[in-house]
Amino acid sequence: MRKIVCILLALSLSGVAFAQKADFRRGNRQFKKEKYAEADISYRKGLLKDSTSVKGHYNLANNLYRQGNFDEAATQMKAVPVDSLHIGALESDALFNMGDIAIARQDWQTAVNCFIQYLIVHPDDIQAKENYTYARYHLQNQNQNQDNQNNQDQNKDQNKDQNQDQQQDQDQNKDQNKDQQDQQQQQQQQQPVELNPQQAQQLLQAIQEKEKQTQEKVDEKKAAALKSRQKEKNW
Repeated sequence: MRKIVCILLALSLSGVAFAQKADFRRGNRQFKKEKYAEADISYRKGLLKDSTSVKGHYNLANNLYRQGNFDEAATQMKAVPVDSLHIGALESDALFNMGDIAIARQDWQTAVNCFIQYLIVHPDDIQAKENYTYARYHLQNQNQNQDNQNNQDQNKDQNKDQNQDQQQDQDQNKDQNKDQQDQQQQQQQQQPVELNPQQAQQLLQAIQEKEKQTQEKVDEKKAAALKSRQKEKNW
């Protein structure tokens, strides 16, 4: 009974494996004909049956690259194990393609790393050398631009701090000047007004004239009041 179960299980697994390989082969044929949308479906069908297939992820990544979907291509390519000490043909091609995908994504550091590993195994590959040189050039520019940006940000922060300090000093000077002006005004108000003899004489005459006018008005009112009383009595 156990032998029958084992035979049926082996047949079932072989059937699944055959169907999975058929999907990948179909995808490869479609890929060669540049029918990338159809190949995408075939590769994904195969991966649904065997999600651990290294070749399936590798093929799907290349197909995604041709469609311009670089981010997902990079994700699919991560499923391909790459060991530079024990690298085979598939892993070697995967390194090269990983570098190309990284260049397309402008991930210069990853591209440089991939082509370095690839050139360890294939030191005479001219295309890999050119790609490595191209990625390294952009990586250096990126780092230099980043350093320049950091310096600019640092200078902006320093200038901002200096401007804040200057503004604080200006505000403090304004407050001090205002306090000094207030003190001067108070001192001027408290100090008695000093008049020269001529001004004192003029002021005294003005006061006396004012008093004279006031007295005359008072006398007129008194006289008018008396007159009114007299009229009242003489009836």
